Amino acid sequence: MSKPIKILIVRFSSIGDIVLTSPVIRCLKTQINTELHFLTKYQYHSLLINNQYLDKIYYLENSFTETLRELKKENYDYIIDLHNNIRSFFLLRLGVKMKRYYKSNFNKILNINFGLKLNNKIHTVERYMQTIKFLGVKNDHKGLDYFLDIKNEIDFNVDQKFIAWSIGGSFQQKQLSAEQVSGVCNNLKEPVLLLGGENEKHTGDRIINLTQKDNVYNFCGKLSVNESAYVINKCSVLLSNDTGLMHIGAALKKNILSFWGCTKPDLGFSPYFPGEKSIKLVSDKSQRQCSKHGSSCRFTKEGCIKGISSESILNSISKILS
Repeated sequence: MSKPIKILIVRFSSIGDIVLTSPVIRCLKTQINTELHFLTKYQYHSLLINNQYLDKIYYLENSFTETLRELKKENYDYIIDLHNNIRSFFLLRLGVKMKRYYKSNFNKILNINFGLKLNNKIHTVERYMQTIKFLGVKNDHKGLDYFLDIKNEIDFNVDQKFIAWSIGGSFQQKQLSAEQVSGVCNNLKEPVLLLGGENEKHTGDRIINLTQKDNVYNFCGKLSVNESAYVINKCSVLLSNDTGLMHIGAALKKNILSFWGCTKPDLGFSPYFPGEKSIKLVSDKSQRQCSKHGSSCRFTKEGCIKGISSESILNSISKILS
């Protein structure tokens, strides 16, 4: 057998973006003879540590210079840069052939400011796959991967019908309000588990205070990413803003009800091959994105996602669960 091609994949952050690289990892490993390494930040190690297609993971920690020194010893044949920022650009110092992910930022700016589409509807996974096309690797269209740690357990009986709700988001303008969430919870008979990080803990408490039922549980800030993935894998339906947990839900083939306001699903970050009954609820204020990352809204300070009605959410949940 010929010597395997040694490849380093680079994606430093964040949760959703790293999960979206999983088809690239799988297709490279299953379609060509390769030794596959990955470079990311240590805080995201749990997303990759169980990936059966990776041979080695490097973590960008304190010293980038030291990391470069370690990577230099590997003598890679190719670097697949799926981040394409200033820091990843410095990997050129390794003297290795590098293929970089095309972000299409200029097209996004034209869409946000002038409403021009210009082929923006290509999913991010497809753009990632275009980066490795030169190796003869094709998309197998099997969706995303997420490898669960089966040891995960939480203080809730997951062997029942329940709803998981990812209430976070990188910006407040991408999040449903506590009032919207509680308005839905007040009309649900199923238990609801609120998921998110430490930053969402206060919002989760507020939702519970606003909800008149006692079947809403705030797990924000209490679970690791893998524990949250375990909950998602067990739930009847996942409700989510535009978040990394949404992409984990898609990887686990869950039916997802996703919410969109200042960001739009057709610009490349919609759930990729989720459960077949998944639904996207998009603010009717505008058909185009308000800002590059959803950090500001052209309509309201709080974000046009706040215009999605509780009634439409309840109707969508009913369709998915029926």
